Amino acid sequence: MAADRYTRTARALHWLVALGIATAVAMALSFDGLPLSPHKIRLINFHKWAGLTVLWLAALRLAWRLRHRPPALPGQLPRWEQRAAHGAHALLYVLMFVTPLLGWWLSSAKGFPLRYLGLVPLPDLAAKDRAVAEMVQPLHALAAWSLVGLAAAHVAATLKHQVLDHVNLLRRMV
Repeated sequence: MAADRYTRTARALHWLVALGIATAVAMALSFDGLPLSPHKIRLINFHKWAGLTVLWLAALRLAWRLRHRPPALPGQLPRWEQRAAHGAHALLYVLMFVTPLLGWWLSSAKGFPLRYLGLVPLPDLAAKDRAVAEMVQPLHALAAWSLVGLAAAHVAATLKHQVLDHVNLLRRMV
């Protein structure tokens, strides 16, 4: 591995997590506002499976990152931008865990046990409780939209450095 690039495993996990987040968001947007039907329930299950996949991949990604240091940011980036990048990455990791865990908690509180991919039963994170579900639902949405917004800022910052500053940050992750 070149010293200025992530490992192949880190790159693969990065793109798989990004794909999982995009899939979970697309699924949520596709069933939002639909009347209750078998089709909507199927979409909700796909959304849950995508979210749980993000959770598992994020755990793998974090474990990998703890054992394999990421490449240093280019020295030509101002110190404040380096600090902002490190803070944004840390917050992305937090949201990659918090968002699906809130979704799992929400599903449990609504009384819908999770079966990953329809096969593997997962324990409930809470007893069925309508009040808890009503409290957790907006938190899950807030976390999800925060994750989407921060991921968009991450992409925008990378493209800004690539196109305007001529710092080849994309090479690190492709």
